[in-house]
Amino acid sequence: MALVARRADRLESLGGEIAEAGGTALPIEADVSDRGQAQGAVARAVEELGRLDVLVNNAGVMLLGPIVEAPVEDWDQMLDVNLRGLLYTAHAALPHLLGAAEGEPRRVADLVNISSVAGRQARKGSAVYNATKHGVGAFSESLRQEVTQRHVRVALVEPGAVATELQGHNRPEVQEELAQRFEEMEILQAEDIADAIA
Repeated sequence: MALVARRADRLESLGGEIAEAGGTALPIEADVSDRGQAQGAVARAVEELGRLDVLVNNAGVMLLGPIVEAPVEDWDQMLDVNLRGLLYTAHAALPHLLGAAEGEPRRVADLVNISSVAGRQARKGSAVYNATKHGVGAFSESLRQEVTQRHVRVALVEPGAVATELQGHNRPEVQEELAQRFEEMEILQAEDIADAIA
């Protein structure tokens, strides 16, 4: 399996865990919000592993807060990572997934996009995050209709709150509000999302 992320230390750590469990992992340092890096990551995975049967698009950032006087750079980052990164990676992977679906051993391929319940329910203070996740849902459904007859399955996973570092990237005042909001929610673990994908 190939692992793609911006942070080499995280890649090495996760690769080590997979190796300890008896698996193998190819770490690829790349920022998928850069089209060339996304294409390069897919190309390297195919070159070194021989084929691509499954793509899980999981890169994302959640920078929340009011629309009025928002730092527009936060919006740009969410659009770049949550939407463009997913689109670039899917576009680069699709020829390989379609090829894999035509042959043995599986005769099917999978593209899994990780979105959020925010792609279905808009909330105050989450406008651009909501917009990116709605976009992921719309893209996934349209792609599903396009490639399903060619044996590429497109899945959309839309979890609620998950115990990750996402909320920690927000401004301090937003983190305080999130902490209060999360007290009232059931928080999923990363393993729950992995189970949903499997």
